[in-house]
Amino acid sequence: MNIARPRFVPALVFLHFLIMQTVLAQDVVTADAATATSSRPRVGLVLGGGGARGAAHIGVLKELERLQIPIDSIAGTSMGAVVGGLYATGMSADDLEDLVGSLDWAAALSDKPDRKNLSFRRKQDDSQSPIDFELGVRGTELVLPKGAIQGQKLDLLLRELTFDVSHIRDFDDLPIPFRAIASDIERGEIWIMDKGDLAQSIRASMSVPGVFAPVRIGDRLLVDGGIVGNLGINVMQEMDVDVIIAVDVEFPLYGPDELDSALTISEQMLTILIRKETLRQIERLSANDILIRPDLGTFASTNFGDILETVEPGEAAAREQASKLKALSLDKAAWDAYLAQRTHPTSSASHLAFVRIIDGGELAPEVLQLKLSVKAGDPIDHALLAHNTDRLYGLGLYEKVSYALVDEGGKTGVEYRARSKSWGPNFLQFGVSLEDDFEGSTAFNLGARLTRTGINPLGAEWRNDLRLGTDPKLFSEFYQPLSSDSRLFIAPHLSVEQSNINAFAAETRIARLRVTEAEAGIDMGRELGRVGEFRLGLFRGAGEARVRVGDPALPNIDFNAGGAFARLRFDSLDNARFPRRGMLSDIKWTLSRPGLGADSEYDTIEGEATQTWSRGRNSLRLGVSYATTLDSDGAFQDFFPLGGFLRLSGLERGEIAGPHAALAKLVYYRRISGDTGILDTPIYLGMSAEAGNVWRARSEMSFESMILNGSVFVGFDTFLGPVYVAAGFAEHRQSNFYLFIGAPPN
Repeated sequence: MNIARPRFVPALVFLHFLIMQTVLAQDVVTADAATATSSRPRVGLVLGGGGARGAAHIGVLKELERLQIPIDSIAGTSMGAVVGGLYATGMSADDLEDLVGSLDWAAALSDKPDRKNLSFRRKQDDSQSPIDFELGVRGTELVLPKGAIQGQKLDLLLRELTFDVSHIRDFDDLPIPFRAIASDIERGEIWIMDKGDLAQSIRASMSVPGVFAPVRIGDRLLVDGGIVGNLGINVMQEMDVDVIIAVDVEFPLYGPDELDSALTISEQMLTILIRKETLRQIERLSANDILIRPDLGTFASTNFGDILETVEPGEAAAREQASKLKALSLDKAAWDAYLAQRTHPTSSASHLAFVRIIDGGELAPEVLQLKLSVKAGDPIDHALLAHNTDRLYGLGLYEKVSYALVDEGGKTGVEYRARSKSWGPNFLQFGVSLEDDFEGSTAFNLGARLTRTGINPLGAEWRNDLRLGTDPKLFSEFYQPLSSDSRLFIAPHLSVEQSNINAFAAETRIARLRVTEAEAGIDMGRELGRVGEFRLGLFRGAGEARVRVGDPALPNIDFNAGGAFARLRFDSLDNARFPRRGMLSDIKWTLSRPGLGADSEYDTIEGEATQTWSRGRNSLRLGVSYATTLDSDGAFQDFFPLGGFLRLSGLERGEIAGPHAALAKLVYYRRISGDTGILDTPIYLGMSAEAGNVWRARSEMSFESMILNGSVFVGFDTFLGPVYVAAGFAEHRQSNFYLFIGAPPN
């Protein structure tokens, strides 16, 4: 009997042959790698901590790769955990060198989120309370954060760099088995991390106490491993290796001539304590082990601006051990086989199955969910996940927001973990401003802002401002969102403040008045994403004006205020102090009405806008402002003042005022320093051209009557906020010199 054969059988046979050949080839590579490993000594690498000095580890790795020396296990502490952990994921020494050389370390080692990710209210805090420091308030006690740096940006950076292996929970399954060493600050003992979240483990290992906040993993509160084990030789001896290569980059002891201050003596004490344990570890090395000590001199552990300078000393120190290292070298075939098996299994998931937020705060889950743009079904992409992390962190409610990919029931999703600030929920911020023209005209204010957050599930806040000095003020506002998306809100408020106003007769100033005003009001509005806000409101107030300088026979005045307003604000600046790009604008229409308690009926319109552009180190800002009174010449307490730095710089602060005002200015500045290290102060050189005036009647307003002014200045971006030293010039050789500290002038 003849049986017809299917025509596709030969094709199936051929396909089966190809598959078998591929499998056999893979088995050969695996077998070659296994044979090479079994026939040579297993090499363990121990990388010690040392801050920026730890980049010398990269130089050592470069030399080991040049000699074709395989690494079978890695143990790292602090910066050694960073370099070792990333090398364990499959990165090469050249990859690491490119990485540390290209990183913006000042940004990575800070917590300040990109301003575009701040909510509009947090942008207000950023500009109005420029001192970059926050305290918690509990009853009558002030509460400090657990570290100067919470590590928000560093955590996201480590997650990006370890993203491809984020699904690996056992560190023995990494391309190179790895251990991160930390210190349990509660128990006072070493803690070795061999599984879990790789990025979090590296972050914990480098949490220098007092600088970085501790990391909570399980029931352990972890800080920098250097305290108990800066060179983990004992850890490596438990990892089944035959030869240990240990790299010590600790800071050397100061000489007698250098111990000349309390700071250096304190540093010496800490170095001695760490060094004592390191020497114990070094004594554990056998005759076959290799110790490498790069000659880094007194290169500072905080000098991340020059971090690549440590790479070559690392290479040189490894070359000095070449005679012992060459015994560990592989031939080309064995080296290629070793490199081929330095790969990691990839995750099979490509899209998110779910999105979850874990938050221990007061906000309702739906409020937080609406802050996210990522959703189930989106691709698994670090940029997308990190962007949404920043959106949550920009609320200003959390000391740390991180994400982790989670596998449940064969499905992969993302879990956002938001940890409320341990020093909250009452936050105290500070601001200081000083303007001195060196001729007796000085304005000084010291301010504090106390904000109570998370009052209810919709995210209500109670903001209280106290300002003492030349222009004292007390302000209180209760901000209540009306929906889960936080767009609509209601905000009742109270305020009391004082200010100085100049009074004029014709073109002559005849007096300076001290104006005291009290006001109560209620606003309704809508957030415009993260960049703006629109408000409508009613207000009622009263005040008085008393003569402070001038003819004492001039009458004191009492007045009443009442009316309604509409206000639109927009803020897309990338930096509130010295912006490089973005717009800041504020437009307000105020209606004064006797029916609402005012003495007279009139309207005022105030508007100002600035736009900033940058190229390289150069920035250019164009600003315009306009204010006018409609249907009235206005009451003196509503006059618009000009004069002062960047508001007609050649005139003293508030030297001219009137019911109608206009100002245009062009400001140029160039950054001349502050790019080399995380502790450097950015310095700017700049100049401005300004034109403006005030008028008694709108019909008098004209370009011909505008006063030309200008300035040259040096600006410093400091902890207290922007600091300017400036010289202002006006027509008719009038000039002023300024020291300006605090909130940046608009």
